[in-house]
Amino acid sequence: MALEKQLAQNELELNRLEDKLAFTMEGVRCIIQFECNPPLGQVLMDIHELDIVHQDFHPGNILSSSFKDYDLNISDFGLSKLIGANPNNPEKKNIFGVLPYIAPEVLSGDEEYTKAADVYSYGIIAYEIVTGFPPYPDKDLAMKMCNGLRPKIPFQTPKLITRTIMRCWDARVTHRLTFKELREELWKYYYDYRDYLNEVRNKDSEIGIQIKKAKEFSANQESTNTTTTTHIHKQFIPVDFLIFQNFQNPRTKKILKGNLKN
Repeated sequence: MALEKQLAQNELELNRLEDKLAFTMEGVRCIIQFECNPPLGQVLMDIHELDIVHQDFHPGNILSSSFKDYDLNISDFGLSKLIGANPNNPEKKNIFGVLPYIAPEVLSGDEEYTKAADVYSYGIIAYEIVTGFPPYPDKDLAMKMCNGLRPKIPFQTPKLITRTIMRCWDARVTHRLTFKELREELWKYYYDYRDYLNEVRNKDSEIGIQIKKAKEFSANQESTNTTTTTHIHKQFIPVDFLIFQNFQNPRTKKILKGNLKN
């Protein structure tokens, strides 16, 4: 009981990434982008190396006191599972989570939660870190996601970062990055950009030049204070309650029909 109380107290003292993103301005975003993204990839890689899938990965479950260095914690492992455990457990067929972060193959019923589904969730989170905008709030979102809808990445976003994000949310599960690949890619960008800023070497750094151009573009735009928010980020939504009447996947229809009866 004492341990549970201490863990709860520790969580209360930490900041949630979703709250940080809500107040992030352009200048701070670049810092968060490179201070937060590589360590986050490392933490998730460690989890996946234990053959654990989180299954409910979104900004509300990423905690930190400063969002710098390795000061990152991932919370809410209530839906997590050990890969291969309890294959006949009927609970695994239920779809729960925060809608914008659930992989389309899970929503459609084509696949169970896998490591690739966690990578998809990371791709949506990375989009928010880079752009400062929440993903799409839409009552018909589930259907559109399964049909290929993804957040629109601003054209001024560094192309290398855009490519990384898009590889995370690729509709083809086997084409998504692993967290090991993601970690290596992001750390390369991080060190290249750091050296570019310090003029140590690599003055022709591709990521450095792209970020410089992105900053110049943003500086030339009229500063606006975006207050767009959506409650869909803040709450845990059982996907069963969403309207899926247009889905043609028989497995999904069967699961949803059974859950609604109960």
